Amino acid sequence: MSNASRERRKAQGARVRGWLRGQGQPPGPFRPEFWRSPLRGPWLTSVFGLVLLVGLPIVALTGLVSYAAYNPGLPGNDMTPEKGLLGFYLFDWPTSPVWLYRLTQGTHVILGLTLVPILLAKLWSVIPKLFAWPPSRSPAQLLERASLLLLVGGAVFEFVTGILNIQLFYVFPFSFYPAHLYGAWIFMAALVVHVALKLPRLVTALRSRGFRREMRTNLRDTRPEPPDPDGLVAATPAPPSMSRRGLLAFVGGGSLTMFGLSVGQTLDGPLRSTALLAPHGRDYGPGPNDFQVNKTAASVGVTDAQTGPDWRLTLLGAQQVLLTRQELLALPLHTYRLPIACVEGWSTEQEWTGVRLADLARLCGVAEPGGVHARSLQQGGVFNRVSLSAGQVADHRSLLALRVNGADLSLDHGFPARIMVPNAPGVHNTKWVRELDFRTLP
Repeated sequence: MSNASRERRKAQGARVRGWLRGQGQPPGPFRPEFWRSPLRGPWLTSVFGLVLLVGLPIVALTGLVSYAAYNPGLPGNDMTPEKGLLGFYLFDWPTSPVWLYRLTQGTHVILGLTLVPILLAKLWSVIPKLFAWPPSRSPAQLLERASLLLLVGGAVFEFVTGILNIQLFYVFPFSFYPAHLYGAWIFMAALVVHVALKLPRLVTALRSRGFRREMRTNLRDTRPEPPDPDGLVAATPAPPSMSRRGLLAFVGGGSLTMFGLSVGQTLDGPLRSTALLAPHGRDYGPGPNDFQVNKTAASVGVTDAQTGPDWRLTLLGAQQVLLTRQELLALPLHTYRLPIACVEGWSTEQEWTGVRLADLARLCGVAEPGGVHARSLQQGGVFNRVSLSAGQVADHRSLLALRVNGADLSLDHGFPARIMVPNAPGVHNTKWVRELDFRTLP
């Protein structure tokens, strides 16, 4: 190596050490002049922040409610048994109103998708802050930067894993349920800290410019915001190529598009055809069984031979009872119109006919069951069995469904029999039921 090369390396090392000590700034995005958009500034960031301040807590709270709906305190239901104090809020999930889970989970998914363009716009508006150098000049600034990194990282993690989950695209090397729960708590903690630090500035920034005035400002009259202490306003702004009005319309239009392409999967009915982002498609064939299928029989190893004439339902209680499907059909049947809603955000309301779970409990000698443990023919998977609470079993609308909309269940919808409990998550309405255990839950 020549002397010149050694000198260049020595000088380069000295510059890097100087940057790490806060002497100067690295090139590229770490320098304020790199960011030149004339639209960035406290007011625009605060507009996006205000929308997220309303929407994100709703998404987070409905997500926590979704976890409670799984009744994780019952055997086999908890996908996050190491949650510890993070489960302090859990409660017995009710069966009424029957539309509650449909509402909360639909809101969680649809609102989350709707907020994606706004979240991306917010990240774009504050991206100079992520590259501010040095990272910290004081303990207060260090706390602010740490909360910002946790907030951004938590938001990106929650949205990315959530969207991949509703699209059934499991490319991450970890279980979705615990990761999403822990990520949600980290994100919410960072959000609380960030709001506590930034709320006064948000209010001041929103008051600094009139929203109506900005909506009337065209491209020609668009000017940068005044310099700010956070460094959001460009030091050397470029000429504007879009007005703030245009940017807000673009972001708002993106959110409305996301809403319009996904809300049909929750509302169902005629709007199902508009749900282009629905993970399970929009058409499931003609007839009474034309509604969403989460997992097909073939995908979980359930065959026609297992569900044919030799199928038997086993009831376990004070005594063991075996029933054929014909014997089940000979019992008193009841029909209720109930919604079924899935964690991915889709839901539908159908007319279900079957035998009450409480009647089946009495048939095997259990007058007041403390719950039931249902087992499926499904091969493997975390939801091939489920525990239902005493309240769920006692509800007169809780059925072992045999028919839907007046027709026999199709194989993909759970033939020969499936659980149908009002207001339960879709995965707890177990399909291809082979055993109901009304004894003390294991």
